[in-house]
Amino acid sequence: LTTPHPRATAHQDTAQMEAIDNITEPIKAFAKDSIRLVTRCTKPDSQEFARIAGRTAVGFIVMGFIGFFVKLIFIPINNIIIGA
Repeated sequence: LTTPHPRATAHQDTAQMEAIDNITEPIKAFAKDSIRLVTRCTKPDSQEFARIAGRTAVGFIVMGFIGFFVKLIFIPINNIIIGA
């Protein structure tokens, strides 16, 4: 039996550690950035919440009307194409 050369195993260990660091470093950076974001965020007050909710409702209504009018336009076109 021959034992591996100590330098070869040390080189392999270093390469494995670098590979592990290459994988874990972005995860650690993401976690650090996420924690920083959550700690900086504040809960909106009632006025800000009402403003956001109102704008969201207006957006839903506008998108609903756009969808309704698109459907309204394409129903007759679809009937002409299929009916002909």
